[in-house]
Amino acid sequence: MRGRSAEPVAGEAAALRASAAREHSNRILSLNRIRSLALSSWVDVAWVVFIGLNLLAMRVFPAWQTVPFLIIWVSLTAIYGFRLWRLGSTLATVAVVTLATGGLIGWQVLRGQQDGDYLAEVPLLAMMFVIMVWHARRRQSAMAEMKRISEHNLLLLDQQRQFLQDVSHELGTPITIALGHAELIEHATTDQAIAEDARVAVDELLRMRRLANRLLLLAATDGPDFLRSAPVDVAELMVETLHRWSQTPRRWSLGTLAEVSMPADADRLMLALDALIENAVDHTGSDDRIELSATAGGDKVILAVSDSGSGIAAADLSRIFGRFSRIDAGRSREIGGFGLGLAVVKAIAEAHHGSVQVRSTVGKGSVFELMLPTSPAAADTARQSLERRAVPR
Repeated sequence: MRGRSAEPVAGEAAALRASAAREHSNRILSLNRIRSLALSSWVDVAWVVFIGLNLLAMRVFPAWQTVPFLIIWVSLTAIYGFRLWRLGSTLATVAVVTLATGGLIGWQVLRGQQDGDYLAEVPLLAMMFVIMVWHARRRQSAMAEMKRISEHNLLLLDQQRQFLQDVSHELGTPITIALGHAELIEHATTDQAIAEDARVAVDELLRMRRLANRLLLLAATDGPDFLRSAPVDVAELMVETLHRWSQTPRRWSLGTLAEVSMPADADRLMLALDALIENAVDHTGSDDRIELSATAGGDKVILAVSDSGSGIAAADLSRIFGRFSRIDAGRSREIGGFGLGLAVVKAIAEAHHGSVQVRSTVGKGSVFELMLPTSPAAADTARQSLERRAVPR
């Protein structure tokens, strides 16, 4: 009997210990919540104490109460700028401050210690504060909307970049396979008609491969590995570029070649120069002149490609560096252009913290200039200048 009666007693003791442990745990959690709330709201608590002291000063020194009265409203404006309470909390706070200050001043007016006109300042200050809150919340909503739109645009740009990369990669393999078969047919057939058709297919496939490569390059311009900078001999770069194009029937020449070295990605610069020369070849005849030159001045190098071709109308100069921009759509299709070459030039120039510009006269030719910094310090200066121009004022 004793053994059986001891079991309920032990169970009750264990339950009491568990209940006490739960109460102790709940007490600790409550203390932690209070401590966290006090730490997160210590500014608000300090402000409430500050308001109380100023209300006391208004009561004790009625002759000087204007100073603590105005300090209360100024401090409310200042703390709202830092805290940005929710609308309900803000209106409740304004109501409490209005009633506290207005009640104290009203009591003094009733006792003849203040003029009645002084009491009118309380609702006026409250109204001014509410208007300020309204403008602040409008601005906050506008900033939130701008942030949402900016994040959405960044997402769209990332999706567009990824799409261009995927398309370019997916097109690369079938284009290469089709190009190999077309070239094989062109060289193996004895039928001239079939050979001519094969040459047309090869030309179109080469155009498609060039398009895929340029789309891939444009999609990678914002990547951290887009450039691989190393010292580049400018004169050597221009001579090598001219040598690669010299088999094309034009009157080629070299202008001034500055003996200067600069940090740059030689492969990317070659692509930019090739795009400029390709544009010049497309808009010149076999008897026209194309000249390459490089000059140095101050902290920059200017790589120029000039021609004596058809030129560009002044109204079209502002849009020729846009993607898929073609001034004469019919002529661009005839010469095989996609409108991406000059966009590639601009992207490579800006990746080097440089720029590209053009001067052109219809019927007399064009001059395209790549302006690039000659040192890392100059590149930083050029980058900051570009960022300042990009920020809307």
